[in-house]
Amino acid sequence: MRFSRRALMANAAALSAMVAACASEDTPMASSVSNDALADSDATGIAARIRAGEITPQEALEAAIARSERVNGQLNFIATPMLEYGRTRAGGRLAGPFAGVPTLIKDLMPMTGQPTKYGSRAFANNVAAEQPPYMDALLTAGLVPFGKSTTPEFGLTATTETLISGDTHNPWDVMRSSGGSSGGAAVAVAARVVPIAHASDGGGSIRIPASCNGLFGLKASRGRSVLGGRPDSGIDISVNGCEAISVRDSAGWLAATEQTGAGASFSPIGVVAGPSTQRLRIIVDIPNALGNEPDPEVRAAIEDVAELCRSLGHHVREQRAGVNGRQFSDDFTLLWAAGAAEVVALVQSQAPDAPLDQLLEPLTIDLANHFRQQGPAALEAAIVRLRAVEAQYAAMFADVDVMLTPVLGKPPVPLGQIGGPRGIAVFETLPDYVGYTPLQNVAGAPAMSVPLSWSSAGLPIGSHFSAARGQERRLLELAYELEQARPWASRRLG
Repeated sequence: MRFSRRALMANAAALSAMVAACASEDTPMASSVSNDALADSDATGIAARIRAGEITPQEALEAAIARSERVNGQLNFIATPMLEYGRTRAGGRLAGPFAGVPTLIKDLMPMTGQPTKYGSRAFANNVAAEQPPYMDALLTAGLVPFGKSTTPEFGLTATTETLISGDTHNPWDVMRSSGGSSGGAAVAVAARVVPIAHASDGGGSIRIPASCNGLFGLKASRGRSVLGGRPDSGIDISVNGCEAISVRDSAGWLAATEQTGAGASFSPIGVVAGPSTQRLRIIVDIPNALGNEPDPEVRAAIEDVAELCRSLGHHVREQRAGVNGRQFSDDFTLLWAAGAAEVVALVQSQAPDAPLDQLLEPLTIDLANHFRQQGPAALEAAIVRLRAVEAQYAAMFADVDVMLTPVLGKPPVPLGQIGGPRGIAVFETLPDYVGYTPLQNVAGAPAMSVPLSWSSAGLPIGSHFSAARGQERRLLELAYELEQARPWASRRLG
């Protein structure tokens, strides 16, 4: 979840029966993949075919555009099309590991000269004057964006339902949430419109949509990647990444965007290409930080994945993370609300006479009011406590390599339950649904959602693995091993 609010300030329901029938029990609503240039390749495979001269970037792009036009009307994952931009870029000179691969950019990431709406009516006509280094890195990698993907207003909740764009639908069940805040990105990849798409994560917003849509989603460590915007004050919780079909795609994306040189926070890891022979010490923590149990199918899924890890030779045991869940939830909500308050102040400064409820959604306004009621002193105290949680998390990995939890407390929820138009009431139930993922944002640690399980209704259930700061290689090597042991890509193809 959540935009880089500093970057924003710098750049100042049911479908028809026919649509529902398109989503089968075992296969998401997906475009045809048998008769176009993309076929069923992942991004790494498409880039290799372009380098070999088997297809051109223009052919890859036109296939993605055609796929988008077939299913976007039903799934609603495009916030703004950028077809002219994409076609011009595809026809130019491209280099980099993903040269010619079509993609979408989440509508929280500014692109110079392109619309950036932040999922909000307040920025419906906004065109970015500049873009951050992270966007530069994506273009240097050779990617070909042809649209902005949908996101909830300012990325503030865990579903992609907005007053400006409507609902983004989960291709596995169009009445279910796509997750958030990178919901549009995840739906586009799950429906095989693009093989990979930009995403960002301030409280779970790569991992939650990955879990909801049956994808692989890696959140990097704080400081691993080049800057996506000006760092937030207090605790910088948001990072950029991608929604991906394969582990190798996510590994390649990370390598293309990681910091290098004297200013890097970590030694670069480059492209992680496969599993390791090292056996890991894995702890399993299934109840959430509040001590509440997840849905029985989620518990069964995580227990099954823990057993899978044991069968692969890893050392697995149960252990609680030991975080004070209620205090952590309250403090994280206040940090979240502080971001909303900055946005409201910005909008009021630009449109002082406009009614806020005509520009901003109830959740954004309610969160800003919550921050005003608590005040800056309360935020300072919350940040001190969150810093202590960061230290507690780091200490836990003194004799542990990886932690396994659910990503979400239940399979994807029905649309309408946690959308921004419902206001702050969504936060009354949100911790039991998304309470597993914000810890790593506060800790600045890497984490990933791995699509290893499915509910009895055919909905994806992600497994959440996390590690100490800087340990992306460890997670990716484990992910490769799990991908080999229980492949997932073929299940998702239509």
